[in-house]
Amino acid sequence: IDSEMVFTGTQIAYYIVCPTKLWLFSHYATMEQDSDLVNFGRLIHEDSFKHIKKNFIIDQKIAIDFIRKVDKLILHEIKKSGKLEEAHVMQLTYYLYYLKNNKGIKNVEGVISYPTKREAVKISLTIEKERKINEILKEIEKIISSPKPPKPEKKKYCRKCAYYEFCFSE
Repeated sequence: IDSEMVFTGTQIAYYIVCPTKLWLFSHYATMEQDSDLVNFGRLIHEDSFKHIKKNFIIDQKIAIDFIRKVDKLILHEIKKSGKLEEAHVMQLTYYLYYLKNNKGIKNVEGVISYPTKREAVKISLTIEKERKINEILKEIEKIISSPKPPKPEKKKYCRKCAYYEFCFSE
C-alpha cells in the first residue's frame, strides 16, 4: 500500500458498508448533505455529550467525535444506531491504527456510543485487527483507483442510502 495514501474514517466505514458508495464518495460524488438520515445523525451527535468539546481533526483525515484522557487516550465516536456496527468498529479501529502507525501513540482505546440505545462498545487495537485494517486499506486503494465504480449490490439498507437513486435508477 502506498505510504502516501491515507484514507479517512468515512472511507473505511464505506468500504464495509458498500464499495460502490466508497468509490463514489472518494471521487467527490457526495450526496449525504441532502440526506435526512445523515442530518438526524448529526443532531444526535450535537445533542449527545453536550458538556464535552467535540470534533477533533487529525491531519485532515481523521475526525474523532471527542477524546478523553484517563490513564490512556480514549477516542469516542457517537453513532445514531448499531445497524452498521461493523463499519463503526472498523472506522474506530482505523483511528487507533492511524494514531499508532502515523503518530506513534500506542496507549489508546476507543468507545462507540449509541445514545438512542444507551449502549457503548469498547474497541482496542489487536494484532488481528491491525491485519484486517491493512487488508482493508489495500482493498480501498484498489477500489478507488479503478476508473469506474464497482457494480452496486442491493442490500437491505440501500433504500435509506443517499446514493440509492444513483445506483438503482432505471
